[in-house]
Amino acid sequence: MTILRSLAAIVFCCALTHCQDLPNSESETRPAGENILSRKAIHRALNGPVDFTSHVKPILADKCLPCHAKEALPGHLDLSDRAAAIKSNAFGGLIIPGAPEKSPFLSLISDAPAHLKEMPVVGNQVTAEEMDILRKWIAEGAHWPSGPAGRVANSP
Repeated sequence: MTILRSLAAIVFCCALTHCQDLPNSESETRPAGENILSRKAIHRALNGPVDFTSHVKPILADKCLPCHAKEALPGHLDLSDRAAAIKSNAFGGLIIPGAPEKSPFLSLISDAPAHLKEMPVVGNQVTAEEMDILRKWIAEGAHWPSGPAGRVANSP
């Protein structure tokens, strides 16, 4: 029985090590991301000013709000409106307008290896182009309109 437990432990450890070494595109719970925006919208965002409603809001709705809305995780990070997303906590603000390099929001969804990357835990990853758009948006001041234009809702 001890030999079987040892063998099972070795197999389990090998499986864990192999899973952590898989490229992001081979993860079962974190499939490679697909752009939520059209090629034309991505081009406009990367070559002109980033518009929250046209560029950022769809990314947040599709990639973030399934978990980060008041209804999903009450009391946790809420990205459904500006006030909730930019508010400071004990560690400071998550989105720091004008300072993408200091914004923890970006490091949590960066293109780090899958076993180090935190968000999104399950589901389509944020693509490199979407990261570039979010980084540029924050660098431009993270303009987030108030009212209905600034409210983000889950994608259907």
